[in-house]
Amino acid sequence: MYKSIIAIFVLCFSQNILAQKQADTSRPNIIFIFADDMGIGDVSHTTGKAATPHLDRLAEEGIRFTDAHTSSSVCTPSRYSLLTGRYNWRTSLSKGVIHKPTTKPLLKKEETTVASLLKQAGYHTAIIGKWHLGIEWELLPDFKKEKWQIGGGWNIDYTKPAVTPTSNGFDYYFGIAASLDMPPYVYIENEKVTEIPSVMKDPNIRGRKGPAGPSFKAGHCLQDFAEKSVTYINERANEKEPFFLYLPLSSPHTPIVPSEKWRGKSELGPYGDFLMETDWVVGEVLNALDKQGLTENTIVLFSTDNGCSPAAKIPALQKKGHSPSGNLRGNKADIYEGGHRVPLIVRWPEVINAGTQTDRLTCLTDFIATCSEITDIKLEGTSGVDAVSFLSTLKDPTITNREAIVHHSINGSFAIRQGNWKLALCPGSGGWSTPRAGQTPAGSPSVQLFDLANDIAETTNLQDKYPEKVEELTKLLQSYVDKGRSTPGEIQKNDRDVNIYSEDIAK
Repeated sequence: MYKSIIAIFVLCFSQNILAQKQADTSRPNIIFIFADDMGIGDVSHTTGKAATPHLDRLAEEGIRFTDAHTSSSVCTPSRYSLLTGRYNWRTSLSKGVIHKPTTKPLLKKEETTVASLLKQAGYHTAIIGKWHLGIEWELLPDFKKEKWQIGGGWNIDYTKPAVTPTSNGFDYYFGIAASLDMPPYVYIENEKVTEIPSVMKDPNIRGRKGPAGPSFKAGHCLQDFAEKSVTYINERANEKEPFFLYLPLSSPHTPIVPSEKWRGKSELGPYGDFLMETDWVVGEVLNALDKQGLTENTIVLFSTDNGCSPAAKIPALQKKGHSPSGNLRGNKADIYEGGHRVPLIVRWPEVINAGTQTDRLTCLTDFIATCSEITDIKLEGTSGVDAVSFLSTLKDPTITNREAIVHHSINGSFAIRQGNWKLALCPGSGGWSTPRAGQTPAGSPSVQLFDLANDIAETTNLQDKYPEKVEELTKLLQSYVDKGRSTPGEIQKNDRDVNIYSEDIAK
């Protein structure tokens, strides 16, 4: 009798331990690596001429999304949408990006992010890298500007804690406030800078003037982010709770500053060197997972915040056989495909068949809904209003479960994509490519309709041949605006009055 009780107890205990392990594996670790200003053609497994072996490995072991898009063709808005699952144009930021170091954060403290969602599922959450959604600093009360203190950021009290990503669901933060050409030039760890900015940034590095930490070097950022990420993975490997690591890199955005180790590695010049160093960071993350035995049940995602910037000197790269936008029209800032169609690679060995690809129409807003479905933590009705989970596509690449997506350019121009049809509600690029706003010939159509199945390069405007399609897509876009969401659910409010016809179109 006594032995039977012991046996039953041991069996129940063993089953409980097994159940706990199964529960743990149902909550995979998640790592999202987010490059900066990197085009769909910048990866060597597509058409890229700079070697990216680690991204190639990721694609060989995972799934490639060939029709993936950021919500915007520039930085701040696309990062907002990635983390919230909400289109950026619903916010107060109607166009452009955050430039000033003292601009208030775009994310509200109570707003649901991927990080705060995953915390509900028991995840430890971290961001290592570039934020660019606004840091709320405490300002000096009696600041007096001196001649040498040209540039923003000198009126900040760097001795005081700031409002950083730790207010948006992240347990740990190490990184920079914005791009490497925007002050302040200093690392922030959690809520405080790692050193007090007291010098002007290196004048030899392209970027806005402003305060910098004495030891801060733009060319060291990728190495520092890689080292911090590996340390974080090693530390979390010894913990029971799963982790989410958001790793937004500072490359290959300007200033194009590959570290000394990577200079001259590419036949493409500094931009190619920077691409190769970006890929190296990916390799460091993959190697850390391998060493810790975390590869099988860790989801690794790689994408970029928008297309390649003209600062990369695209014509010169093309002469060398490298086209950052592939066969797409346009680049960063544009409403054309080159502005927002980006590489998206996902590896999850326990679920995804290696070496697959999908043509599912995908927006990076979908990330939060995918995490919600994976962890079975439901999004509230006010959250993830423009997110559609792609978990089913990870399991079966033929599943394409998205109605449409909305694109947005740097000047606030809109486009909507449904199936093979794309309607841009502006006469030109909406960005930096020709024709820019105000450059289209008099009498040009005010909208552009493209059939991407037959015209991926967007060369032929079909708006006059298919007016019914123009009307249909315009109404669909307007309905997304009016409902405050593009997914089923209760009607929500936008943060501002949204006009789908950009204010800059006529300028």
